[in-house]
Amino acid sequence: MVGEKGQVRVDSAYEYAEGLKYELTVDGKKTRKATGKRDQFAPELLYFSDCILRNRMPEPSGEEGMQDVRIIEALYESARAGKAIRIPPFSDRRPAMTQKMRKPGVRKPKLVHAVSSSVD
Repeated sequence: MVGEKGQVRVDSAYEYAEGLKYELTVDGKKTRKATGKRDQFAPELLYFSDCILRNRMPEPSGEEGMQDVRIIEALYESARAGKAIRIPPFSDRRPAMTQKMRKPGVRKPKLVHAVSSSVD
């Protein structure tokens, strides 16, 4: 991701069986960090299923997801038009830190009569 003051690179951002590494560059200064291995999906699934069982609205809301779609559509339109595209302001309650859960990372699965689709 590239911004006005710098950029961040996450390698690999969607890995589920290893820790995450990222490189942050701000005003030309690079910082590298790594996080430990953990399951990114289990807490989300547990929280969402609990919302269903308790008849509660999940955070973030579907409205926040729709705003993500608006942003992506504006990016495409901006690329086609060659100019910045305004989107309406959005305000929604943010997920609370009380939702934070940590689950241990999953083990990399053994391949059974298959070849990995990724480069190790």
